[in-house]
This record gives sequence, structure tokens and C-alpha cells, in this order.
Amino acid sequence: MATTVVAVGLTIAAAGFAGRYVLQAMKHMEPQVKQVFQSLPKSAFSGGYYRGGFEPKMTKREAALILGVSPTANKGKIRDAHRRIMLLNHPDKGK
Repeated sequence: MATTVVAVGLTIAAAGFAGRYVLQAMKHMEPQVKQVFQSLPKSAFSGGYYRGGFEPKMTKREAALILGVSPTANKGKIRDAHRRIMLLNHPDKGK
């Protein structure tokens, strides 16, 4: 029984030291991590969908932004983008 208590105590101490080491290492890496996140394009975090205000009447530009296509895209690309968004947002998909 005493051996088990000692083993558990050593395990907890080792976990504490490892956690402390990780936290200290993260402090030193913080400027580098911030620089990496700032160098990434903003579209990497936005999910690729248009999140913004709309005009009273939807313009072709806004529709293209919502669908994620070029305003000069052909009908096939527009149809494919619309289908993709409809499938992602379909109420039966979420279970």
C-alpha cells in the first residue's frame, strides 16, 4: 500500500513538473505564434462564407459573395455553389 501511495505521488509530481514546463515553453513561443496567425489570410478563419450587412435589394455582388463565387461566374458554377450551401444547411443533415 505504501508503495502505491509513493507511486501515485511521484506520478502527480511528474505531471505537475511537465505542466509547468509546457506553460513556460508556451510563454516563450507566444510572439512566434502571434506572428504566424497574423500572416495567415483572414479567409482562413471565416469559413469562406460572406458575413456582412446587406443592401435593401440584393445585388449580384452580394449574391456572389454569399455563394463564394466570382460575380462573373457562369450558371454551372452558381448552381454548384448554391447546391453545396443548400446541402450544408439542410435541416435533415443535423440529425
